[in-house]
Amino acid sequence: MTSEFDAKTAEWVKSSHSGPEGGECVEWAPSYASAHGVVPVRDSKQSDGPVLMVSAAAFTGLVTIARGVEQ
Repeated sequence: MTSEFDAKTAEWVKSSHSGPEGGECVEWAPSYASAHGVVPVRDSKQSDGPVLMVSAAAFTGLVTIARGVEQ
């Protein structure tokens, strides 16, 4: 499933909580997630670094935890 993913050509979206000065920046690839049901996530400061591939349910959980909202 992940063999067809190309991080260099993917359309990445930076988290709305990432500031313009850098810091803790996370990006995800929503177009790929919509098409494949797997969400690519990476550190925007290391665009050539590793990509974490998580299920849509796991990504939702990560976002919930990051927001500090109880499930």
